[in-house]
Amino acid sequence: MPLTSALFAGLSGLNAQSSRLDIIGNNVANVNTVAFKSSRMLFESLFSRNMGFGTSPSDARGGVNPMQIGNGVGIGGIQRDFSAAGFTGTGDLRDMAIDGNGFFLVQRDGANFYTRAGTFRQDANDNLTTISGEKLMGYAVDDEFNILTGQLSPLSIPVGKQTIAEATSNIAIVGNLNKDGDLPTQGSIINLLGTATDGFSTTTGGFIDATTLLTNVEDPDLPASGTPAFAVGQTINFRGTNGATRGGTDLPDEQLTITATTTVQDFMDFLASTIGIQDTGGANPDGNTPGVSVDPLTGVIQIVSNTGTVNDLRIASGDIELLDVDGSSLGAPFVTDKTASADGESVRTAIVGFDSLGAEVTANITMVLDSTPDTGPIWRYYIDSEDDTSPGLALTTGTLEFDNNGQPDPDNSEISLTINRSDTGADPLLSWTIQLMSEKGNTTSLAAAPSNMIGLTMDGLPPGTLESFAAGQDGIIFGRFSNGAIKTVGQVVLANFTNPAGLIDEGGNLYSTGPNSGPASVAPPGVLGLGGLVSGALEQSNVDLGEEFTNMILTSTGYSASSRVIRTADELLQQLLVLGR
Repeated sequence: MPLTSALFAGLSGLNAQSSRLDIIGNNVANVNTVAFKSSRMLFESLFSRNMGFGTSPSDARGGVNPMQIGNGVGIGGIQRDFSAAGFTGTGDLRDMAIDGNGFFLVQRDGANFYTRAGTFRQDANDNLTTISGEKLMGYAVDDEFNILTGQLSPLSIPVGKQTIAEATSNIAIVGNLNKDGDLPTQGSIINLLGTATDGFSTTTGGFIDATTLLTNVEDPDLPASGTPAFAVGQTINFRGTNGATRGGTDLPDEQLTITATTTVQDFMDFLASTIGIQDTGGANPDGNTPGVSVDPLTGVIQIVSNTGTVNDLRIASGDIELLDVDGSSLGAPFVTDKTASADGESVRTAIVGFDSLGAEVTANITMVLDSTPDTGPIWRYYIDSEDDTSPGLALTTGTLEFDNNGQPDPDNSEISLTINRSDTGADPLLSWTIQLMSEKGNTTSLAAAPSNMIGLTMDGLPPGTLESFAAGQDGIIFGRFSNGAIKTVGQVVLANFTNPAGLIDEGGNLYSTGPNSGPASVAPPGVLGLGGLVSGALEQSNVDLGEEFTNMILTSTGYSASSRVIRTADELLQQLLVLGR
């Protein structure tokens, strides 16, 4: 019956408009949902009842169009709008937004999901997760903070837990070395005697030499008695702290335990090592060679320092002490007699770096004016360190050349230095390059007094803990450590689809691949048509309330009109029933 068809046509209109209102209501409800994408419903007419298909025109008469009566409306499709929305700045660098195409790739129970909502936070295992616990996937880093591209894994950012340190490799020093300073003429000369006037003798007669055993050195207080001054198990204690100094700086405390085979040469080597006297390959200007030696004709042990006022030694008699086996003091076995002081323009500065575990390592660099030829000043450097685990202070020595303008020779402006860190747990060989020429300035040799020099810049880092992180536009996550280091700690990846509208909404701002979405193409932000990341912001919902309210009015009007059709058909049916009474 025609009226029945009208009833069902009106009913289809009610159903269609009701479904459209569901879509509008969902859009309006999610107007403040992060990164929500609105949908729209499209209508289509239902199949028609054909009264005739029409005829084609002929010579006798014109053509007739089809006669069809429609049977109502149906849902033609529901389309999701993936157009971009604006951003809201949150100030929390853990929040991320995508500026352009793409979806964050997240994982739950091994299954992949995709989202535009970047409200990520860390879980108890430091993984970045969504509000509902899906793990954000990306590229991790190796131990050297290099990104491991091609291997997707959950991004873990251990804030407050990861600690790093870096060994120093380069130190730049700047300053000026006064080329008009006094040229050196001598180093310190300190004699070690048995008495105020005499050297040491052996227990068998005659003066000591380098090969004499310490246990065969006669006690100078008991001459010609054959009584040894030293015994096995005793200790020679060199007191540097508040005792012996070099250039006014305390020397280290060191001890030499006497054995049955300890010789005078062993003692002299001990002294040279403790004091830090360096072999320059030749004699000082006064003809004395730096080091410790013994005169076999007098039994006097002589200490000759390197040149330069900052290498001048002060060693009092009480600074070299003899300890008995039980540690009690037996007094000063040597009488010191200083006969010359080190001279010459010089300067010393301490440079501080770090080993591979972040422990501070200090080295002292001393510059002494060596000569002033026509080609430019020449300075000799001496480097020593108490933090070197090898025996002794001395590390290295050499010369540096400057031109007639007081600038360092570019081919001779670096000092290579290796510090032994064995038995400290760190990398046993710490290599430094000390630079006289750097971006921050040069070390010069001009006629400007006094000489001065500082370690200006260095690389390497003390231990530092990861404090915060943020993602860059390319998805690379940088972590900031408490020691000032900025390190790569991961990289966010994005997924793209040939047809994003074909994704299946799984709820919770999550999507999964659908039959018509195509497979996910995963890559870092900014490549393969993917957008960039914005850290500290969230994408807003793209719901347009004005459009939704307008559609709501049209839907309400359509619903009312369909109900009016049903009412009118009902009235006609009632009139038809009246005719039958």
